[in-house]
Amino acid sequence: MPSRSQTLGAPSFRRLFGERVGDHEPTPAVAESRPRNSHNVVYSLALLLTLSLLAGCKPVGPNYNRPGYTPPPLYKETGAPTVLVPPPSPAGVSWQPASPSDGMLRGKWWDVYQDPELNKLEDLIAPQNQTLRANFETYLAARDQVTVARAAFYPTLSSGAGFSHSKTSSNRPLATASSTTNYNDMTIEAGGSWEPDFWGKVRRSVEAARANVQASAADLANLDLILHAELAQDYFELRGLDSQSRILQSTVTDDERQLDLTERRLKGGVATDVEVAQAQTQLETVRAQLIDVNEARAEYEHAIATLANLQAHELTLGPAPLDLPLPNIPVGLPSQLIERRPDVAAAERRVAAANAQIGVAIAAFYPNITLSGGGGVESTHIGTLFQGPSALWSLGAQASELLFDAGQRHALTDQARHNYESQAATYKATVLAAFNEVEDKLSDLRILEQESVTEQRAVDAAQRSLNISNQRYKAGATSYLEVLIAETTLLTNQRTLTDLQSRQFAASVQLIRALGGGWD
Repeated sequence: MPSRSQTLGAPSFRRLFGERVGDHEPTPAVAESRPRNSHNVVYSLALLLTLSLLAGCKPVGPNYNRPGYTPPPLYKETGAPTVLVPPPSPAGVSWQPASPSDGMLRGKWWDVYQDPELNKLEDLIAPQNQTLRANFETYLAARDQVTVARAAFYPTLSSGAGFSHSKTSSNRPLATASSTTNYNDMTIEAGGSWEPDFWGKVRRSVEAARANVQASAADLANLDLILHAELAQDYFELRGLDSQSRILQSTVTDDERQLDLTERRLKGGVATDVEVAQAQTQLETVRAQLIDVNEARAEYEHAIATLANLQAHELTLGPAPLDLPLPNIPVGLPSQLIERRPDVAAAERRVAAANAQIGVAIAAFYPNITLSGGGGVESTHIGTLFQGPSALWSLGAQASELLFDAGQRHALTDQARHNYESQAATYKATVLAAFNEVEDKLSDLRILEQESVTEQRAVDAAQRSLNISNQRYKAGATSYLEVLIAETTLLTNQRTLTDLQSRQFAASVQLIRALGGGWD
């Protein structure tokens, strides 16, 4: 807001109507200056229009182009039979993805497992998880920064009012007997200033802010994907432990029968105390393993409660062995991965923001031009405050250019360019890591599938061995030690097979996460 004696830029001018505030007739000097004032206003408006047109010029700095990255035509790994990988392209022909691509996972990707309990738990994450809430607030703050940057396109306006009562010295230099020593000063003024965006500094700042808010949105989507995937992994690990618990409980029941049989054989003089002790040892060992499995299960249940922002006592999951079939997972083409992974999108948006910052740095080499103006009324009496002679106004323009800064602007521009190159390299590294992560999970599923088939044959063989040993023991053809060895071998292979099944489900979740989950 301009003051009574302030000049707003150079050139600037301010006119008061009347030598004294109380005069009703303008002085000759003012009367003669009115035509010139009209011309000045016209010139000022013309200058303002010209500057406004200049403000629409192309912004300085490089325009953004996404860093190039050539994806492979197909993934190296084919994965397990449950993984749907596009076939190789015929000679001279390339596959084109359908539009819309029904094979791409969207939205609630965990529905593919067809587990209602998992679906209910996954739905708790978005409204309850505090880490996700914190990142959502970060996204909102980044979105507000766009408004902050865009505000620089517009002028700033201010207004104010003032009142003062002053007494001057009667003995001041050049004072006369008729000089007024007591007077009031009342003002009501408004003013504004505007810095046109000639060189595109504001436009580049808005461009960077928009890219940053998009990166923040992608970060939020990536965290959401990670949390949902982590909950699904914990859930399947818990269900895998339920499967192991079922095996151990069945083994405990069998061992109790074996101990009862051995004790009866001891009473009949067929068995020995050593065999009874071996049967008792085996029973207690399996019971201890069952307790250990239940302890691990409780920890996974607590981890799931934490992800859902629940107290441990608020979540209780009943036993449910992992008897689900592995779902079919559509992998799609490698070129789609760049468009689907939120971490890749976040890295690419940060490259765009860094590119815009180069333009902001280059704009500092150009002069700053500011337009300003203001007006209001001033009087010593309230009765004449809003009369014509009490009016005041000013218009001004100012240009400044930094002549010497010891290389600071050059250094800042170089810094912005290096930041861009760093973000571009990070983006390419993120894309490469995304492709390799998908390859890792495809190979994990393929190898775990092979291992499970082999382990199933081992379980079948161990079961036959135990059946034969039990028959031989009951017939008195062998000692209980043979039964004990066969049972231990079967239990070990059964638990290994169950663990492989849990790992297959965990790997399928990790593959979906590596493919970008349901982020669009």
